[in-house]
Amino acid sequence: MDLALPPRCPGCGAITHETHRFCADCWGSLHFIAPPWCAGCHMPFAYDRGADALCGACLSDPPRHAGINAAVGYGDVARTVALRLKYGGKAAFAETAARRMARLVPADADLLVPVPLHRWRLWSRGFNQAALIAGQLTRLTRIPNDPFVLTRTRATQVLRAMNPRQRKRAVAGAFAIAANRRESLHGRHIVLIDDVYTSGATTDACTGVLLRAGAANVSIVCWARVLDPALAD
Repeated sequence: MDLALPPRCPGCGAITHETHRFCADCWGSLHFIAPPWCAGCHMPFAYDRGADALCGACLSDPPRHAGINAAVGYGDVARTVALRLKYGGKAAFAETAARRMARLVPADADLLVPVPLHRWRLWSRGFNQAALIAGQLTRLTRIPNDPFVLTRTRATQVLRAMNPRQRKRAVAGAFAIAANRRESLHGRHIVLIDDVYTSGATTDACTGVLLRAGAANVSIVCWARVLDPALAD
């Protein structure tokens, strides 16, 4: 099979030795996020400010979540993987992302919950990329996932062209907990799963709903995080 259809790099399509393996050039261009970083949101710092140091955003508006863990910074290769998964129908790229995300899932996590799509978008796309990633993470970490905990109660506009304040308004009140899932959240550490973290508007809205439903804490794990606002679109 490998002779007829050899494994290819998820970033550029070059032939590689193993499925889901990036070529040397694409691997070298990935920005892996690691300390030193903000103790609250894990935004990378240019230099070590101390284990408890917070960024300006967390100092002015302390986050409700228990940390944002992203495998890589959003760049050309990370964008290619995300877009080919979301819009290109490359469902196998969910495993590509999950392999790099698995180490970021907190050891005390009780349940993985993918950020939901509205039913009309789910119908048109055919799948929820966050749910595909969550399924692969369950396979890798043995932590259960439930794609039906959160529901998107109304369709929202595409957020790409909005600034952070507009994004926050757009998703306000857009999420709810399924009535038959509330008991499963009480006192548990929930990990929200998404493909790309941009401004945090969507995950903040989801976090608030989960905490109000009784979750003990909510962490966020994603494939890529936008570190440069100029790349947000």
